Amino acid sequence: MDALQLLAEAEIDIEGRMPWSSNATFLCNLLVEGELTAQAIYKPHKGERPLWDFPSGLYQREVAAYRLTSFLGWGGVPPTIIREGKFGVGSLQLFMPSDFEEHYFTIYEKREDLHDQLRAICAFDVLSNNTDRKAGHCLMGLDDNVWAIDQGLCFAADFKLRTVIWDFGNEELPESLIPAIEKLLVDVPEDIAELLHDDEVIALRERAEELLIEGLFPTDPTGRRHPWPLV
Repeated sequence: MDALQLLAEAEIDIEGRMPWSSNATFLCNLLVEGELTAQAIYKPHKGERPLWDFPSGLYQREVAAYRLTSFLGWGGVPPTIIREGKFGVGSLQLFMPSDFEEHYFTIYEKREDLHDQLRAICAFDVLSNNTDRKAGHCLMGLDDNVWAIDQGLCFAADFKLRTVIWDFGNEELPESLIPAIEKLLVDVPEDIAELLHDDEVIALRERAEELLIEGLFPTDPTGRRHPWPLV
């Protein structure tokens, strides 16, 4: 059973609420024939706080983020689906066992061999217009994969980028990332577009075009495009 099938078909048993989350976020056990098979993070629509700058339904953006990284072939976002749970419809994301003492700043400082994964997350954040890339949203997986989580505040049509990943600013975009970004100029897949507003789909393509034209990772000359808290 692959990850998406597991998320779609397993019994969901809520273990408890995740601490320090601004919206209702639950750690769940995924049971197959009564046996614990994996864990997942469940974010129900009903548990979202209303925001003035994002429409209701942040859980759909979590799924759009996974679908975008899958389309690009970059990975980095754990498998995520829309699923009914105890508190109604929401996103269900596979929980990735990680070293939770590590985060973006420690990974960048200590693991140069993982910088290409961080560059891919950086490019993804530019494309998705991530408004909340805290350091703690980059997890050091036990398999040396860096996992990007908490993508609910993405894909706004207006430029809202806020991130801690500025270390690659003014670096040339790696050639390995360019073909994937070029695919967005042709078309945004329907399974992504259906989760966003029309102007957000147009803006996604425009950001891809601008990133390719510039050919560089962006910088923050204002010093104000950082989320808070940083970790």
